[in-house]
Amino acid sequence: MILCCGEALIDMVPVVGVNGESTYAPLSGGAIFNTSIALGRLQIPTKILSGVSNDLFGEQLVGELNTSNVATDLLIRSKRPTTLAFVKLTDGHAQYTFYDENSAGRMIETSELPVVGSDVDALYFGGISLCADPAATTYENLATREGGQKVVMIDPNIRISFIDDEDAYRGRLDRMIAVADIVKTSDEDLDWIIPGDLPLSKKIDVLHQKGAGIVILTKGSKGAEAHVQGQDVVFVTAPKVDVADTVGAGDTFNAGFLAQLHNLGLLNKEALENIDEDSLAQALSFAAKVAAVTVSRSGANPPYLSEL
Repeated sequence: MILCCGEALIDMVPVVGVNGESTYAPLSGGAIFNTSIALGRLQIPTKILSGVSNDLFGEQLVGELNTSNVATDLLIRSKRPTTLAFVKLTDGHAQYTFYDENSAGRMIETSELPVVGSDVDALYFGGISLCADPAATTYENLATREGGQKVVMIDPNIRISFIDDEDAYRGRLDRMIAVADIVKTSDEDLDWIIPGDLPLSKKIDVLHQKGAGIVILTKGSKGAEAHVQGQDVVFVTAPKVDVADTVGAGDTFNAGFLAQLHNLGLLNKEALENIDEDSLAQALSFAAKVAAVTVSRSGANPPYLSEL
């Protein structure tokens, strides 16, 4: 079982109305929500832990989680509003403006965290849920509480405009990376996490020094690579597809990587510490394949296993 921990929100996506006017369509989203949906559609046992409203948008989120085989019994429900993210698309690339003050997702506290059962093998964190308190500290506490026994994967997925306290955010990332078995980052995110003129390979070495086990670097259409200390870099190319947009691409990639580790029986701490290059290549290739389907169609719409 994989537990996805973090935001579930509504993306307000620009569309053309029936009379040709510009308007917005409310689509379910959020980095953690997208990854959980992708895992569920790949038939991987999946739960989500998130603060979700009882409003109409919250009901929409829960309905789509259930439809995609994601268990929702660990959701923390409240009367607070759902986070809204207004999306601007430029040549298929998304930019976001978030409305998150006093939201159901942002306001969860450590005292509200449920017990994580023995059926959970891995916890996945990332996205904007790590940016603002109290939720950010709540997820950090969960990662450090469970990281000694269960696999932890983090994708910071940096959203600079959402960070209120940069020093606090950097400190939180460092403490979570210290307990992470897998850290996934893009080259842009890596340059923000570790500023300066070091080459990317040296910055990845710094992540290892901070405590990260496997470090995955995604490069968009150029493919992805995995770095493990003492091993050669494992690289895979990205499948060639016609790109509709990149919304949810990284989230789906993460789901594909975790899914293949689950399928290979490697989603435990001992196995990941001794993972071989062939297994890493299989996981990266499957992740790239799943992400390629997502970018070939509009929005964060991960494929079902049957579509692969």
